[in-house]
Amino acid sequence: MVTTLAFILLYVSFVRSQSGGAATPAGAASAGATPAGATPAGAAAAGATPGGAIFDVTKYGAKPNADITQALADAWKEACASTSPCKIVIPTGTYKLGTIELKGECKSPIEIQVQGTLQAPPDLTGEDWVHFKYIDYLSVTSGGVFDGQGKQAWESNDCDKNPKCARIPMNLKFSFIKNAIVSDITSKDSKNFHIQVLGCNNLTFQHVNVNAPETSINTDGIHIGRSLGINILNTNIGTGDDCISLGDGSKQVTITNVTCGPGHGISVGSLGRYNLEEPVEGLQVKNCTLTGTTNGLRIKTWPASPAAGVASDMHYEDVVMNNVMNPILIDQEYCPYNQCNKQVPSKVKISKVSFKNIRGTSGNAAAVTLVCSSSNPCDGVELADIDLTYSGSEGPITSRCANVKPTVSGKQNPPACTSPATPKSLSA
Repeated sequence: MVTTLAFILLYVSFVRSQSGGAATPAGAASAGATPAGATPAGAAAAGATPGGAIFDVTKYGAKPNADITQALADAWKEACASTSPCKIVIPTGTYKLGTIELKGECKSPIEIQVQGTLQAPPDLTGEDWVHFKYIDYLSVTSGGVFDGQGKQAWESNDCDKNPKCARIPMNLKFSFIKNAIVSDITSKDSKNFHIQVLGCNNLTFQHVNVNAPETSINTDGIHIGRSLGINILNTNIGTGDDCISLGDGSKQVTITNVTCGPGHGISVGSLGRYNLEEPVEGLQVKNCTLTGTTNGLRIKTWPASPAAGVASDMHYEDVVMNNVMNPILIDQEYCPYNQCNKQVPSKVKISKVSFKNIRGTSGNAAAVTLVCSSSNPCDGVELADIDLTYSGSEGPITSRCANVKPTVSGKQNPPACTSPATPKSLSA
């Protein structure tokens, strides 16, 4: 019901965009014949958008335990050409799926119902497994699993240390997508990032599960770059890298009711490594729980930045930490594997950052670490109602600061900025 309602809302938005604001009955959108392989939605398709068609991949030759790449490509080609909203259905079962690009521009909204399990090829070549590209009004739903079969890739992945490493496929990539909903799906054991979002506008993830072991290398759960209006809601992420990461150009991102762990936390960055990076602006993280992660709420920028950068208007509120290392962390000396000159300060300016009602247990004594740039000190940092405890052997809990003077209110455990911070890279 949730996924069907979401698609209907997308469809209504589409109709209004086409008609200048006045909604048109869906059935009036197309009087043409139903394409070959498609089933009229009608009364037979419970919950279907009126006037659309259903493209079942089994009618294009797809069979369980066999490769369905061509069948899905054929179904997509016809669905994308449909002049009325339609659905592509991958029924219950296990299917093999090769590298595929599902590309627009399409003529009408499309919902892809993945009810079964899709298995990626075991080989390590390529950049993307399933790539959605240049689509307006897209919905991906229905409880299915995208299984990247990544174990072999994790064992051989040296990309963090080797800049000339071969590209390894991501499970799902969304490029230049507008007005889309991804709900009730699972990304499992991706070889690389689970989900990447690039150049998108108005894209919502809800009730998404991301699953990979803590030992999986470079498997960010959801990575966002150069996108506007991205929402991640009611989602569970456990992986071997950042649960959620924001690259340059991420704007107006909302993260609500997300559980994270294992993983490296919720991260902005890393920023400042390359020329021509775009600002990160407008992040809201609220009502989230992190468990056993190597970092909590983290903002990381490289020293010796080649150009100036901006990260601002970032707000974290009502977040629970369960044995989390570095629960609150600004690290402007981020330098994994010593790939930079730590003696040259970061040129990324961090401002307007608030941490409110952050509570729970820290996995190390340095529960709050704010290491800002000596040439661009952080401005407008706020700590309000911080209540973190630590019971380990490192000594008393501390709050360490450098090149920042935060505004403080409410409870402060640990007391704010009681220790100087030694700039260093705290974690990859």
